[in-house]
Amino acid sequence: MPPSRSRPNNKRQIAERGGQRGEALAALFLQLKLYSVRDRRYKTPMGEIDLIVERNGTIAFVEVKTRASHSLEADALEAVNTSRIVRAAEHWLSRHPREAEKTYRFDVIFLAPGRWPRHLINAFDAGR
Repeated sequence: MPPSRSRPNNKRQIAERGGQRGEALAALFLQLKLYSVRDRRYKTPMGEIDLIVERNGTIAFVEVKTRASHSLEADALEAVNTSRIVRAAEHWLSRHPREAEKTYRFDVIFLAPGRWPRHLINAFDAGR
């Protein structure tokens, strides 16, 4: 009998589903903070942006990091591939020219079991 599609059968699929759940939780968290979600899982040839949100005319490109423990946040922040996210954000902005004049920034949301999400605003800059 072939494996069920509803049950992940390898570590990559399990991680993918966990990432999707984390991104959904982060989106809900940001909506509660009055952000509007502009895009989710925006894929480009350069990489993917987990969430693109906006509030008060500022666009935030958000990387979501889910970890087993809140004590691993520093490691998660070091693991953020900032150049990939910046290039993907530039791609999104080129596809949305009206938005290119707005202020934008790069945020990170950390998720850990039993903890409130931690929103690190302006976690890194684009080097501009």
